[in-house]
Amino acid sequence: MSVWDEVVGQSQTVRTLSHAATHPDAMTHAWLLTGPPGSGRSTAARAFAAALQCPNHGCGTCRECRTAVEGTHADVRIVATEGLSIKVEDTRALVQEAGLRPSVGAWRVIVIEDADRLTERAADALLKALEEPTPRTVWILCAPSLEDVIVTIRSRCRHVRLRTPPVAAVAELLTRRDGIPEPMARYAARSAQCHVGKARRLARDEGARNRRHEIISLPLRIRGVGDAVGAAADLASIADAEAGASSSSRDAAERTRLLETLGADPEARTQPPHVRAQLAALEKEQKARATRFGRDVVDRSLIDLLSMYRDALVVRAGATVELVNAEALDQVRALAAAMSAERLLACMDAVGEARERINLNVPPLLALEAMAVSLQVPTPSSR
Repeated sequence: MSVWDEVVGQSQTVRTLSHAATHPDAMTHAWLLTGPPGSGRSTAARAFAAALQCPNHGCGTCRECRTAVEGTHADVRIVATEGLSIKVEDTRALVQEAGLRPSVGAWRVIVIEDADRLTERAADALLKALEEPTPRTVWILCAPSLEDVIVTIRSRCRHVRLRTPPVAAVAELLTRRDGIPEPMARYAARSAQCHVGKARRLARDEGARNRRHEIISLPLRIRGVGDAVGAAADLASIADAEAGASSSSRDAAERTRLLETLGADPEARTQPPHVRAQLAALEKEQKARATRFGRDVVDRSLIDLLSMYRDALVVRAGATVELVNAEALDQVRALAAAMSAERLLACMDAVGEARERINLNVPPLLALEAMAVSLQVPTPSSR
């Protein structure tokens, strides 16, 4: 067993990081791990943190490994923001913590899983710590690509690039770690386009599989402006349903836990002022988290939609490439027959533009409607 077991399909990354953990001359004070969503950036960062703390450099079974991976080790801080950004005050607190010597481990390790969400002022605050590193402190930053991190920060980090893992590797992980039957594991890995977290959810949640089926069935239904508006509303409602199912129980549990911590009566109709202030702060945090999660769900839905146009283009070109939606082959063939290669590419561009607009804070429904109008299946006379 090893902490690297769940870093699937990343042999070069594992070699680089494990070598650094065992050879002091290969270490540096700041690392930047980049890779597409689902490639395992955060998993690799946590494994690296564990290997740095472990006496055996990542055995995966000792207390140091377990607590480092879980984020409960005294000298490992893992920042996994659930809001839209990482604020400057949070970064300043991390910089102060980075100035302390390790208390029980060999290193003080600070992992920022979403370095691309640093605000400009937060990035400036972090830059000071990277320019004047503290001995025995290691920063591990994660981001989708180099371009998502400002130049001054990425120039002070050693860059390690992760790739999209192969379907077989993700399926093997799901079977080994989660006990998922091999056929279902392979379907989930392929449908999730090798996004490990999404593949696990698809394999274990029938509702998620049903929602995905609804999404990939949309392209052939959009034959007019009315259909386009309806498809956009359907996409938005599917995302809202998934986001609501994920957050409602969690929000209620957090509220109950806060009231218990404050010694307040959960059944009271009116809470004392200090309790109301804490509840208001929690609700604000939950709202920010819900906004981000909702956008992430919409983005994942658009990636699923994009896969149908990609598969149709593959079929139309006669390429011998595995389809993402092999179980929907009839629909893929119908879409390939209904649209020219140029039209399929235009649809893919429209989906990509919608993703960019939502990322730039355009209201999701508005962006989806504009996209869906561009996805209309042409009539036979207009092809």
